This record gives sequence, C-alpha cells and structure tokens, in this order.
Amino acid sequence: MAKLVGPRVYSCSHCGNHVCLHDDIISKAFQGRNGHAFLFSHAVNIIMGPKEDRQLMTGLHTVADIYCRDCGEVLGWKYERAYEETQKYKEGKFVFEKLRIIKENW
Repeated sequence: MAKLVGPRVYSCSHCGNHVCLHDDIISKAFQGRNGHAFLFSHAVNIIMGPKEDRQLMTGLHTVADIYCRDCGEVLGWKYERAYEETQKYKEGKFVFEKLRIIKENW
C-alpha cells in the first residue's frame, strides 16, 4: 500500500487506505451515484473493475468502477472514454464519491 505524503490526503472512508491528494482535484462539481463527487487527476491504492459503457448525466462514457485495494469498497469510477468532444477532458480521470472518502492530515 502506497502512503501518500502531503498536508491534505483523502483516504477510503471504510478502512483508511490513502487513495488521492487534494492537490489533484480538478473539479468538485460532480455528481456520483450517492451524491456529491470530486474529479481527480490521479489515484493510488485502487483496483479497477471491468470497463463498461454507461449513460451518465453528461452523455455516454466508457467507465470502470474503482475499488479500494485494501477493503474492496467501491469508491467511484474512472473515465476511460468520452464519446462527446466536450467531455474528452474526463478521459483517464477518476471520480471519487464524497461519502466514500475522508480527509486525513488536514
């Protein structure tokens, strides 16, 4: 398990495993399955599920659910492909649902 170094780390809310840094937030204006979510440029200590096409609020995307590497909790998803040109900026980025992560070292 990689331990992130920095003043503002997010961890899995279930087991405390470090998964992302506040400095990697691209947007806080995302909607997850269970409420608010954040878009991040990087993530660590996760496992990706199979890719699937999913109709989201902003159109059709190919996504893969992301899971905590330690406890297996679903944390959000990774955008693999955006079919609409205006959504291409999301490709390769990670969405973490706010309820699934906690702040650490703040």
